[in-house]
Amino acid sequence: MSKRITPFASRYCSTLDRLKEAIRRKRPGLLRKGVVLQHDNATPHSANLTQQWLQRHGWEILPHPAHSPDLAPSDFHLFGPLKRHLGGMAFETEDDLISELRNWFDNLDVDFFRVGINSLLSRWQKCIDLHGDYVEK
Repeated sequence: MSKRITPFASRYCSTLDRLKEAIRRKRPGLLRKGVVLQHDNATPHSANLTQQWLQRHGWEILPHPAHSPDLAPSDFHLFGPLKRHLGGMAFETEDDLISELRNWFDNLDVDFFRVGINSLLSRWQKCIDLHGDYVEK
């Protein structure tokens, strides 16, 4: 692994540590049942350091075909509404933007996330049925 990639993988592993702690606090039984994580094949996600972290914690990875934003809930469910919400807004500072993003996320109904995750099931099934040859059109 190149030294250039290591800081990104290290940061991603720190994010996974925070995720694990949040799951432990909010849904403790989930960690005992096992975690299935979906992430794409970006370099920090596929780095040796990350793979070692996932193996050490026993987390399973849901495979993600390359160039498949149609299988990433953030791409097909989150970014559109977020873009519409932020459309036309201007921010004086990065802190103003962060504040607006936090406000938007805090005010989303839990069903928003449920719908996004549930729609992933049919998208994955379509991908499986077409033997991975699937792109949302």
